[in-house]
Amino acid sequence: MSKNLVFIGFMGVGKGTVARHIAKKMGKLFLDTDELIESEQNLKVREIFEKKGEEYFRKCEAKLAKKLAKNVKSSVIAAGGGFAKVKGLKKIGKIIYLKSSFEAILKRIDESGEAQMHYAKRPLLRDLNAAKKLFDERKKMYKSVADLIIDVEGKELEQVAKEIEAQLKSRKRTK
Repeated sequence: MSKNLVFIGFMGVGKGTVARHIAKKMGKLFLDTDELIESEQNLKVREIFEKKGEEYFRKCEAKLAKKLAKNVKSSVIAAGGGFAKVKGLKKIGKIIYLKSSFEAILKRIDESGEAQMHYAKRPLLRDLNAAKKLFDERKKMYKSVADLIIDVEGKELEQVAKEIEAQLKSRKRTK
């Protein structure tokens, strides 16, 4: 096993924040799939959606997933909201689903102090009714691919990190 940790969950749930914190605590490299795609395409995710469409973006994710599975070891990866759909996800590493209600995610974004930026960089959050429908569809998918499920709603970053560490340790002992 590659020993990578891959954080999945709906956009705005805090995957980047949590993964970055865990990577720092564990002394591992932090990667963000959206940032890697932006770097490769020389466009922001929003621009990729606008200029090339969502289907093109999903193909970029699939290509990236293969590269991560083959070339990345011992890293902590924050995956984009739809990344959990890629084939071979489990080949990349242990999948950690950060779970929260849709309302709590919106509240988290609104209270972040950078709400406008968060909504602007997430093209699929522009229409909240459509975003809620997408959230409901993706919940089952996230749960079905997850090795660990961590409920982050109403919890501070350090509390979430401790829960993750405890679950990872207990999983190692049971194997």
